[in-house]
Amino acid sequence: MEDLKYIPANYKSDQAVRWCPGCGDHAILNTLHKAMAEAGVAPHQMAVISGIGCSSRLPYYMNTYGFHTIHGRAAAIATGFKVANPEMTVWQISGDGDGLAIGGNHFIHAVRRNIDINMLLFNNKIYGLTKGQYSPTSPRGFVSKSSPYGTTEDPFIPAELVFGARGNFFARSIDVELKVNQEVLLAAQLHKGTSVVEILTNCVIWNNGIHNPITDKEVRAEKTIHLRHGEKMLFGKNLEKGLVQDGFLLKAVTVGQDGYTIDDVLVHDAHTPSNFLHQQLAMMDGETLPLAIGIIRDVDAPTYDEGVSQQVEEVRAKKGFSTLRDMILAGETWTVE
Repeated sequence: MEDLKYIPANYKSDQAVRWCPGCGDHAILNTLHKAMAEAGVAPHQMAVISGIGCSSRLPYYMNTYGFHTIHGRAAAIATGFKVANPEMTVWQISGDGDGLAIGGNHFIHAVRRNIDINMLLFNNKIYGLTKGQYSPTSPRGFVSKSSPYGTTEDPFIPAELVFGARGNFFARSIDVELKVNQEVLLAAQLHKGTSVVEILTNCVIWNNGIHNPITDKEVRAEKTIHLRHGEKMLFGKNLEKGLVQDGFLLKAVTVGQDGYTIDDVLVHDAHTPSNFLHQQLAMMDGETLPLAIGIIRDVDAPTYDEGVSQQVEEVRAKKGFSTLRDMILAGETWTVE
């Protein structure tokens, strides 16, 4: 029997999408439908688990298993679900507040353990559902309802947390870059282990235009670089600029000027185990160096869920347990009369 072929419509639920018109979440939902159809994941073999926030409504709009959980606990529940159901594809949906504030501890430990789940982080640098408070990714000095005179703290950079937790997959995109969104979501699905995809998302109500200095059409080609494994790191309207090694640092140059040729431009290797260059690429911010989008790191490593399953089988074979009762009664027991 031939494998079933899926189309994006197979992943759409019958629920009306209740995000504000113009919200970047619409684009991400659309590309997730397309990426799953391209990957050929059966809807009944997929679970979408979220916390609390605007982005966390996404499970309602998927014709898959879904769980709208509590604030900050999506990663913990996704972990348990995957370990109990290793054959399932699991997507965890969080915003920058849900995932990196109350859920920050769960976030870094899920990454560290390398559980085979896909963590999709919507980053609009604001608390949208609770009406405009600053979030862990809001920049220093940011004025909001909860910081009327500007924040006095520095933000988290999601990529930095991923690399600090020894993550093996990190990708980034922008809500308006539909092709890049689909590319990184598909790659996350194919990766074995924890994949983190950060998508810069616009909140039209509470933080409209926060990413414009990088994402606006007039500047995007100069302010971003689309990394592709095995290809030269080129950017600019005519791909006339590139990244080169400058000692231990990266440097943006114009090809053909100041003695730099195309041969000097670095080739992106997303699969090398060493993460130093990957971290440098992920930390570029669109100011002195272009913001990296695309698949920045994609490295194979043992996964937590496979390790647990293997350990269970080994202990079962060694001890002869077939049921939980057998295991409990295998040790020292006594009777209370």
